[in-house]
Amino acid sequence: MEESFTKNTKYEVDFIEEELNLKKGSLILDVGCGTGRHSVELAKRGYRVIGVDISENMLNEAKKACQRERVSVEFVHADAVEFKIKEPCDACICLCEGAFGLLSMEEDPFERDLRILQNVNTSLKKGSKFILTALNGLRMIRMYTDEDVKAGRFDHLTITEIHTLADLLPDAPEEVLVKEKGFVASELVQLLKMAGFSVKHIWGGTAGMWKREPLRMDEMELMVVSTKVQDCF
Repeated sequence: MEESFTKNTKYEVDFIEEELNLKKGSLILDVGCGTGRHSVELAKRGYRVIGVDISENMLNEAKKACQRERVSVEFVHADAVEFKIKEPCDACICLCEGAFGLLSMEEDPFERDLRILQNVNTSLKKGSKFILTALNGLRMIRMYTDEDVKAGRFDHLTITEIHTLADLLPDAPEEVLVKEKGFVASELVQLLKMAGFSVKHIWGGTAGMWKREPLRMDEMELMVVSTKVQDCF
């Protein structure tokens, strides 16, 4: 919660509210909710929220935040590929690489993220909106070199970067590797279509700076707003 990208939660939830345009009491699914900053703020504004995350420790922090703010959120400890909920939701958010694009060393970058989208589809009512942010593959392509490809730091065929956790957290062990996938817009449109969604908007989506403006080449993230148009089989 000390990271710079967490500092504009209220602004981001203003954006989410405006974009989803739901009645108070509607049920919103937050996939990769982490410490619950969006889930808790949405609950404070009168929405019912289900937050899903693979990290039990992050969910414990989210539960503490609920207690501090005196709101209720249903938290589910599960992988984004495998979670199951009992009631279909009115909308879904999956933001700030909370689940999408994060891979183990062995996972196929396309298969895992498609399965996440398919699982989101089965959790939504038909016509529900889905707001997704993902790492901008254009930025990655411009940032890395042929030397990085040879060294194994970047896979230019899958737009996937591999680095140590210590690159992100100075006190983390060097041997822990992080694998993240970047996306180009056309790729996300196709994946969402395969999962039963129709894309409505593609914007720049860097955390804390969300605007309904075209994606810039070197922007950290992109945002895709889509609608569930059919069930995923």
